[in-house]
Formats: sequence, C-alpha cells, structure tokens
Amino acid sequence: MMKHMRGVTLMELMIVVVILGILTAVAYPNYREFAARAKRTEAKALLLEIANNQERFYLNANSYGSMAQLGYTTDPKYTDSGSYTVTVTANDPSNFTAVATNVLGGSEAARCTTFTIDGRGNKTSTGSIGNCWIDQR
Repeated sequence: MMKHMRGVTLMELMIVVVILGILTAVAYPNYREFAARAKRTEAKALLLEIANNQERFYLNANSYGSMAQLGYTTDPKYTDSGSYTVTVTANDPSNFTAVATNVLGGSEAARCTTFTIDGRGNKTSTGSIGNCWIDQR
C-alpha cells in the first residue's frame, strides 16, 4: 500500500517565502510612491476647493475671507490624511493666498514641500520635483 503524503515540505515552504519576499520587494516601493502621490493630490484638491469657496465668498462680500468665514472649523485646516496643513491669508480685499505645507517630513517633504494658490489663479510649489502641481513623480 502506498501512503499519501500530507502537508508541505520545508523546501516547498521556503520557495513560497522567497516568492513572497520578491513580490514584497517589488510592490512595497510602488505602494509608497502611490500613497505619496495620493497625499499630494489630496493637498491640491483641498487648495482648489478653498479657491473655489473664496471666489464664491468674494461674489457675496466683495472681499476674500478667512478660513472661518469660508466655513472651515479649524485654522490651519489639515488634509484628511493629515499630511498637509492649509492656511489662508487674505492679503487685501482683492487677493488671497492659500498654502498647503507638508507636516510629515521625511523624503516626501523634500519632494513637494508646499503648494500655493492665490486669488489670481497662480499656482506655485516648492520642492525637489520642480512644479509639483504638474509633475507626478
């Protein structure tokens, strides 16, 4: 009578561990980059939302407003992930500046440190990437 082998051998287990290690080594850096891009996109979206709310406020009040006047409960406002803080400065009745600043630090902070938008639609950024509004590296 032949006995059927049950379970796995140590060699089979080690092959699975090696394959998982290779997949992890490839996937994890890509995941981190995707997450960093998502945080940058979140900051840009919040700035565009604030700029839109500023324009709506300007139509009613003939001047730009503070974060409280725009309906935001905190100043500075944090993005949902907590990666960036956003502050608004109403420079004068005819212009504002909204700035998103990276608060987490690390290598990602050097890539896109700040995003800025003003009442004239000018978008600027600081960081090693260059123009973080356009470049998605």
